[in-house]
Amino acid sequence: MEITREQYALIEDCLPRQRGNVSLSNLDVLNAILYVAEHGCKWRGLPKRFGNWHTIYTRMNRWTKAGVLDRVFEQLQANQIVRVKLEAVSLDSTSVKVHPDGMGALKKTARKPSASPVADGTPGFIWLPRMLVRP
Repeated sequence: MEITREQYALIEDCLPRQRGNVSLSNLDVLNAILYVAEHGCKWRGLPKRFGNWHTIYTRMNRWTKAGVLDRVFEQLQANQIVRVKLEAVSLDSTSVKVHPDGMGALKKTARKPSASPVADGTPGFIWLPRMLVRP
């Protein structure tokens, strides 16, 4: 899932202008980010052809905090260059139950749900939103 120079020209205005002596172009960094997103690998697992993983990670982190990546992915989708499917999983320790063996439970007890779902606490399931933006 790499983009070409012609495709990059369509979204170039979303990225910050490079100044000074930089070792990696914005196109190279963007292709590395797309590689990590596609393959789900760790940053250290980036192939050497993309360059230093720490440089790429640092620039991606800066772009994320500045909102640049949001604009880039919106333009990638709007121009139908890359179709991205976003999935999010959120786990919170207050709603995730530990297995009885992990707590040292001695016996099983029957669950007695109350009449009010609010009184039962947080739900025992995890929302998995799936979004596919179509221009």
